[in-house]
Amino acid sequence: MASAPSGIDPVHGRVDRQGRLTEAGPALLRLQEEAGSRLGAPIAIPQLAAVIRSAMKLGVPLSRSVIAASADQDLDLWVRVEPDADGAALAIEGWKARAPAPPRLTLVASQSSPADDVSDRANSLTTDAELQIVEINDGLVARLGKDASSLIGRPLTRLFQLVEDGEGVMPLLSAIGSRQDFAQQLARVRGGADDQQVILDGTANSAGGKFAGYEIRVTIAGDGGEPAGMFDPVLDEALRSPLDHIIAAADRIVDRSEGPLRSDYAAYAGDIAAAGRHLLSVIRAMTEQETGNGADLDLPAIAAEAIQLVQPRAQDRGISIEFIGAPEGALASGEERGVVQILVNLLGNAVRHSPDGAVVSLSIERRGDMLAVTIADSGPGIATTDQQRIFERYERVGNEPGGIGLGLAISRRLARSMGGDIEVESAPGEGARFTLVLPAA
Repeated sequence: MASAPSGIDPVHGRVDRQGRLTEAGPALLRLQEEAGSRLGAPIAIPQLAAVIRSAMKLGVPLSRSVIAASADQDLDLWVRVEPDADGAALAIEGWKARAPAPPRLTLVASQSSPADDVSDRANSLTTDAELQIVEINDGLVARLGKDASSLIGRPLTRLFQLVEDGEGVMPLLSAIGSRQDFAQQLARVRGGADDQQVILDGTANSAGGKFAGYEIRVTIAGDGGEPAGMFDPVLDEALRSPLDHIIAAADRIVDRSEGPLRSDYAAYAGDIAAAGRHLLSVIRAMTEQETGNGADLDLPAIAAEAIQLVQPRAQDRGISIEFIGAPEGALASGEERGVVQILVNLLGNAVRHSPDGAVVSLSIERRGDMLAVTIADSGPGIATTDQQRIFERYERVGNEPGGIGLGLAISRRLARSMGGDIEVESAPGEGARFTLVLPAA
């Protein structure tokens, strides 16, 4: 851990005119190395580098408080940079550990489908930087009818014959040159039946900041235990695969697998991963597959999570979302991801239809053996004749921008699959109240 006692001599260093660290006290050097760099290389701590650039550009001494990241914590530093003809002198003091910023979207960020996790493990393999197989799951070996000992240490192309897509492109070969993730690489199993086809999706691995190979998920066409895609192949490639890679990249940032990172930056990446998982849950819901039910859910915590997801677009228009309250022990029975999706949709609708500067409220109450989450807005309201029509697919009321008329239809189907429902109370000019009703646990 890069740190120095507070209250004693500052840690000194120097950079040249190109921003390279030419001299460094032990604590500063450790921080540089933990960031994946070294003495003689450019400063690798972004916040420190920014202060140095400003001081040298202005030609005046600058003192700033910055937050940097060591390997295992955030650090509060007080930096003084004095530029000169050869570069700049650094004096850094403080070195106080800072409490890391907590993740703000804990429920959605931690969610993953157990079935997805199992299938990923069952049909996966790992390669090194030369695309030689270094690990392959027993389930995949058995499914392909191969011998693991004959594959380990062999090129990936010994197992699979890569196939061009409709435009003559091989995604894996396009990605390997830039060490990027790849998706939807078509392939045939060598030595298998002529029609035994697979789809390869790869996530790039790194070690010490260098490309170390791929973690590859193998989807076997026609395998009933592994869905080939939620939509037709074109839509699956256009929607699900990019989202999978966005989520994987954001998760790597959160895990700091490629080097130290300030915890608040990691929290932003957590938000990206959480929003991506939420969007995937929307796509899954559109396949008309019934969601699971029966788990005990902390309804107030889920409501708070949904509010956090909608908060940015509400703030853009000066709209406040107020969580009025909930009864003690408000546990519902249902599926967590589905409930988050419903509440995000209802809150998003309320924000979209409310005037700038308005208040949207969310409250939870008990109704016998049911729990009800009510979201109220001060929008234009809904005529009685339209209150059932809006739950039909592609139906919308009014000419407000945004939405294609699927959200309420999907939300009601999800609610009913969990033994609940969605109710609406409204009148023109009086706003609307949408209520999600779920069985109490």
